[in-house]
Amino acid sequence: MRLIEETTVPDPALPVEQFKAHLRLGTGFSEAALQDGILNGFLRAAIAAIEARTGKVLISRDFTLVVTRWSDEAGQVLPVAPVTAVTRVALVDAQGLETVLAAEAWRLEEDDQRPVLRPAGLVLPAVPTGGSARVGFTAGMAADWGGLPADLGQAVMLLAAHYYEYRDETALGRGCMPFGVTSLIERYRPVRLGLGAVQ
Repeated sequence: MRLIEETTVPDPALPVEQFKAHLRLGTGFSEAALQDGILNGFLRAAIAAIEARTGKVLISRDFTLVVTRWSDEAGQVLPVAPVTAVTRVALVDAQGLETVLAAEAWRLEEDDQRPVLRPAGLVLPAVPTGGSARVGFTAGMAADWGGLPADLGQAVMLLAAHYYEYRDETALGRGCMPFGVTSLIERYRPVRLGLGAVQ
């Protein structure tokens, strides 16, 4: 299984000015924008870390899932949430010939933890031998920064500030994810029941 991020979070969607205020950086100077690229990088790193811990995409963007076989013929679980739309499902044979499935052949079962691509009938179409299936979809909790839940926005700010503060730290310890961040994101993490299976 391979997950490809087709689009990235656009720069205007990142709260650089809010982050500057959070860091209490000086304003009104002619060189105030010099650090914008660096701050942008810390925000992107914090978003990526929180998305990795929670399995949730914060700012909406497009992905492609590539599989050589379905995890379950009755429905393929998508690896991130929330998925707002499945835009394309295609089968690719061993020679690279692609066949796009009609939208009527599948449906999205929306779920905040485990969205699933379901067949219109009993099973998903067979993946060609030596080939793959490609599922294009859009995922994200919000279209822009203002639409994010407040606790996740605060977690990104805290973690980005932590990265900024310890940007020269190369050892583990102080550079790890702070407790305040982990407590803010805890309710968004996948629920695990039984023998470690995600439910």
